Amino acid sequence: MKSLKPPASISLFVLAGLVTAMAMTNPDSSTYEEYAVERLNTYLKDDVCSQVPETSVQGCASLIDSNRLYVKQVIASNTQRQNFILFSIYRTNLSIIFFPLYRFQTVGVMQNFYTYSAEQQ
Repeated sequence: MKSLKPPASISLFVLAGLVTAMAMTNPDSSTYEEYAVERLNTYLKDDVCSQVPETSVQGCASLIDSNRLYVKQVIASNTQRQNFILFSIYRTNLSIIFFPLYRFQTVGVMQNFYTYSAEQQ
């Protein structure tokens, strides 16, 4: 039986290391929830609070910050995770009072998240 040549052996070793690193750093649901809450809070403060009268902007931001736990619970109960060992796909259907339904699709890989679809329904 022939042994692998050095370049092939090195490539195989690097590939095995990459696969192991991806599997070990596949983010879990609670990490996604923190990411989603942070992104949603930033959006609400930047886009929604900017549409209220200037005297109410501080109150708007404070209201968003004080409801962080509620928002996290809503995200957790409306998110489905597909775990592919090396990465995960998160699908969140989010509808909060007075806001239309939004659908988000995010991939989590190596402790990072990339939202690749955000649609208003």
